[in-house]
Amino acid sequence: MRILGLDYGTKTVGVAVSDAMMLTAQPLETITRKSANKLRQTLARIEAIIVEYEIEKIVLGYPKNMNNTIGERAEACEAFKEDLERRTGVEVILWDERMTTAESERILMAGGVRRENRKAVIDQMAAVLILQSYMDAIR
Repeated sequence: MRILGLDYGTKTVGVAVSDAMMLTAQPLETITRKSANKLRQTLARIEAIIVEYEIEKIVLGYPKNMNNTIGERAEACEAFKEDLERRTGVEVILWDERMTTAESERILMAGGVRRENRKAVIDQMAAVLILQSYMDAIR
Protein backbone atom coordinates (compact mmCIF):
# COMPACT_ATOMS: atom_id res chain seq x y z
CA MET A 1 0.00 0.00 0.00
CA ARG A 2 1.19 3.49 -0.81
CA ILE A 3 -0.16 6.86 0.25
CA LEU A 4 -0.17 10.01 -1.85
CA GLY A 5 0.53 13.38 -0.21
CA LEU A 6 -0.76 16.57 -1.83
CA ASP A 7 -0.09 20.24 -1.12
CA TYR A 8 -2.94 21.99 -2.94
CA GLY A 9 -2.26 25.58 -3.96
CA THR A 10 -3.88 28.21 -6.12
CA LYS A 11 -1.95 27.25 -9.26
CA THR A 12 0.16 24.27 -8.20
CA VAL A 13 -0.18 20.94 -6.45
CA GLY A 14 2.90 19.51 -4.77
CA VAL A 15 2.94 15.72 -4.92
CA ALA A 16 4.72 13.23 -2.67
CA VAL A 17 4.41 9.47 -2.39
CA SER A 18 5.17 7.03 0.41
CA ASP A 19 7.41 4.03 0.07
CA ALA A 20 5.64 0.64 0.00
CA MET A 21 6.18 0.12 3.75
CA MET A 22 4.77 3.60 4.54
CA LEU A 23 7.87 4.68 6.45
CA THR A 24 9.11 7.58 4.35
CA ALA A 25 7.70 10.17 1.98
CA GLN A 26 9.52 11.14 -1.22
CA PRO A 27 8.87 14.16 -3.45
CA LEU A 28 7.40 13.23 -6.82
CA GLU A 29 6.44 16.32 -8.83
CA THR A 30 4.65 19.65 -8.94
CA ILE A 31 1.52 19.82 -11.05
CA THR A 32 0.99 23.30 -12.49
CA ARG A 33 -2.16 24.80 -13.97
CA LYS A 34 -2.84 28.13 -15.66
CA SER A 35 -5.92 29.03 -13.64
CA ALA A 36 -7.11 28.25 -10.13
CA ASN A 37 -10.42 26.87 -11.41
CA LYS A 38 -8.99 24.66 -14.20
CA LEU A 39 -8.75 21.33 -12.40
CA ARG A 40 -9.50 18.79 -15.13
CA GLN A 41 -5.87 18.19 -16.14
CA THR A 42 -4.72 18.28 -12.51
CA LEU A 43 -7.24 15.61 -11.55
CA ALA A 44 -6.32 13.53 -14.60
CA ARG A 45 -2.62 13.64 -13.63
CA ILE A 46 -3.44 12.63 -10.05
CA GLU A 47 -5.53 9.73 -11.39
CA ALA A 48 -2.56 8.56 -13.47
CA ILE A 49 -0.28 8.73 -10.40
CA ILE A 50 -2.81 6.72 -8.37
CA VAL A 51 -2.74 3.94 -10.98
CA GLU A 52 1.04 4.04 -11.49
CA TYR A 53 1.91 3.88 -7.77
CA GLU A 54 -1.09 1.79 -6.66
CA ILE A 55 -2.24 4.48 -4.23
CA GLU A 56 -4.82 3.43 -1.65
CA LYS A 57 -5.17 6.68 0.31
CA ILE A 58 -4.56 10.40 -0.25
CA VAL A 59 -3.46 12.86 2.43
CA LEU A 60 -4.34 16.40 1.44
CA GLY A 61 -2.81 19.35 3.24
CA TYR A 62 -5.49 21.37 5.03
CA PRO A 63 -4.49 25.04 5.42
CA LYS A 64 -6.24 26.09 8.62
CA ASN A 65 -5.61 29.55 10.00
CA MET A 66 -3.17 29.87 12.89
CA ASN A 67 -6.13 30.39 15.27
CA ASN A 68 -7.59 27.03 14.07
CA THR A 69 -10.39 28.61 12.04
CA ILE A 70 -11.32 27.70 8.47
CA GLY A 71 -10.60 30.34 5.85
CA GLU A 72 -11.02 30.70 2.10
CA ARG A 73 -8.03 28.46 1.24
CA ALA A 74 -9.30 25.68 3.54
CA GLU A 75 -12.74 25.88 1.93
CA ALA A 76 -11.15 25.55 -1.52
CA CYS A 77 -9.24 22.55 -0.19
CA GLU A 78 -12.47 20.94 1.03
CA ALA A 79 -13.98 21.36 -2.45
CA PHE A 80 -10.85 19.84 -4.02
CA LYS A 81 -11.14 16.89 -1.60
CA GLU A 82 -14.71 16.26 -2.78
CA ASP A 83 -13.62 16.44 -6.44
CA LEU A 84 -10.76 14.00 -5.77
CA GLU A 85 -12.95 11.47 -3.98
CA ARG A 86 -15.69 11.68 -6.59
CA ARG A 87 -13.29 11.29 -9.52
CA THR A 88 -10.85 8.72 -8.09
CA GLY A 89 -12.88 6.75 -5.56
CA VAL A 90 -9.88 6.95 -3.20
CA GLU A 91 -10.29 8.08 0.42
CA VAL A 92 -8.91 11.59 0.99
CA ILE A 93 -7.82 12.65 4.48
CA LEU A 94 -7.48 16.35 5.31
CA TRP A 95 -4.28 16.90 7.32
CA ASP A 96 -3.29 20.10 9.11
CA GLU A 97 -0.54 21.71 7.05
CA ARG A 98 0.11 24.87 9.03
CA MET A 99 3.70 26.00 8.66
CA THR A 100 4.70 23.32 6.11
CA THR A 101 5.59 25.85 3.40
CA ALA A 102 7.70 27.88 5.83
CA GLU A 103 9.37 24.70 7.08
CA SER A 104 9.98 23.61 3.46
CA GLU A 105 11.66 26.94 2.77
CA ARG A 106 13.93 26.50 5.82
CA ILE A 107 14.88 22.95 4.82
CA LEU A 108 15.70 23.97 1.26
CA MET A 109 17.74 26.97 2.42
CA ALA A 110 19.65 24.80 4.89
CA GLY A 111 20.32 22.36 2.07
CA GLY A 112 21.88 25.12 -0.01
CA VAL A 113 19.18 25.21 -2.68
CA ARG A 114 19.39 28.52 -4.51
CA ARG A 115 16.42 30.89 -4.31
CA GLU A 116 15.55 30.56 -8.01
CA ASN A 117 15.53 26.75 -7.69
CA ARG A 118 13.50 26.62 -4.46
CA LYS A 119 10.29 27.76 -6.14
CA ALA A 120 10.32 24.69 -8.39
CA VAL A 121 10.44 22.22 -5.49
CA ILE A 122 8.88 23.98 -2.50
CA ASP A 123 5.40 22.53 -3.13
CA GLN A 124 6.85 19.03 -3.39
CA MET A 125 8.73 19.52 -0.13
CA ALA A 126 5.53 20.74 1.56
CA ALA A 127 3.74 17.61 0.27
CA VAL A 128 6.54 15.47 1.73
CA LEU A 129 6.16 17.16 5.14
CA ILE A 130 2.37 16.72 5.09
CA LEU A 131 2.61 13.05 4.15
CA GLN A 132 5.47 12.30 6.56
CA SER A 133 3.68 13.90 9.50
CA TYR A 134 0.57 11.85 8.72
CA MET A 135 2.53 8.59 8.51
CA ASP A 136 4.38 9.40 11.75
CA ALA A 137 1.05 10.07 13.49
CA ILE A 138 -0.57 6.78 12.46
CA ARG A 139 2.42 4.66 13.53
